Formats: sequence, structure tokens, C-alpha cells
Amino acid sequence: MQCPKCRNVTLLDGILPQKLPVKYCEDCKGTWIPASEYEAWQSRQPYHQKVSSPPSESLDVDFVKSPFDTKAALCPECQRYLSRAKINLKTPFYVERCPNCRGIWCDYGEWEILEHLGLHTTIEQLFTNEWQTKVRERQSWEKERQATVEKLGGELAARVFEVAELLANHPNGDFGVAYLMRRVGGNLQPKDARNSGNIY
Repeated sequence: MQCPKCRNVTLLDGILPQKLPVKYCEDCKGTWIPASEYEAWQSRQPYHQKVSSPPSESLDVDFVKSPFDTKAALCPECQRYLSRAKINLKTPFYVERCPNCRGIWCDYGEWEILEHLGLHTTIEQLFTNEWQTKVRERQSWEKERQATVEKLGGELAARVFEVAELLANHPNGDFGVAYLMRRVGGNLQPKDARNSGNIY
């Protein structure tokens, strides 16, 4: 069985923490986790419930991305192209999985980050449409927050985020949102319209 990234290097037998048998590449230090081994190991874990949402892009984890991370790869077992699921951190990376045999490839250091994030026991969820939709929604939300900080400045933006969180969790939060829309929206009208005596 050859390394999917180095191509001409034979994978060796190894073992990850918690007694998960794997194959690893001595050159690039990547790890191939056969589906049968992963699923057997997964069934022995006392806690492996799915994580409800993707990690934040702003999450800074001590991690040096492998130079092989963006390289396309073939499954070492059945030679299909590996599917990729992006983990959006401050230093993003891809986890790869065979759509046919369900084996998993982690470049050097990626398994440890998945373990740190609590994603290592349910890697299959990273490749679902539901998870990928949440990733896109999180990316959009992060961009909106960044744009808010750039327009309002860090201090005012932090207050806006705090108020938004309070209103979102309050049973009558919609009243607060309506008030802000009236109050702020009124101030944003052209000066001539505000002074005309018309009520909007």
C-alpha cells in the first residue's frame, strides 16, 4: 500500500493514541486510517456524539499545516480520488476520505488537531451536506462580523455583538430589534426627510 501523497513510499504499520491501528508514511508523516479499523475503534469510544457546529475561523490552534495538505490524492486501497473536507481555523486544512471504502487520510499533525477539537471520533460528519452547509454559513457569518468591526471599530462592534447575543436569547428580543431598527433607521434617513414633518 503506497502513500497517497508521496506515491512511491510504502505505508508502514503504526498505532495512534487510544489504540487505533493505522498505516503511516515515514517520509511525509501522514496517516492512513482504514475504515474497518476506524469504525471498530469508534465503537469502543465512550463518547463520540456529533459536534453541533464547525469551529470558528478565528480559532487559533498551535498548528503548522503540512505542505502536502492541498495536494490531490488517490485512495491507497482502491485508487479513487479522496474527497476533501475543509476545517476552517485560523490555519485551515483539509481532511480526506475515500468515498468508496471510507478510509481516512490525515496529513501530519491533523489527527491531533481533530482530537483537540473533538472531531476525531465522528470524522464522517465532516463530509455530510449538513456539515458543509454549516461551514458555509459560518464562513458568511465570520465575514459579516469582520466587516462590522472594520466599519464600526472594535469597541463599538463588540457592543453590537453583545447586544445581538442578548436579544437573540431573550424571549422578547424581537421588540428590541424593532426598536433599534426604528431608532437607527430614523437617524439614517436623509436630513431633509427627517425635518419635513412626515412620519415614516
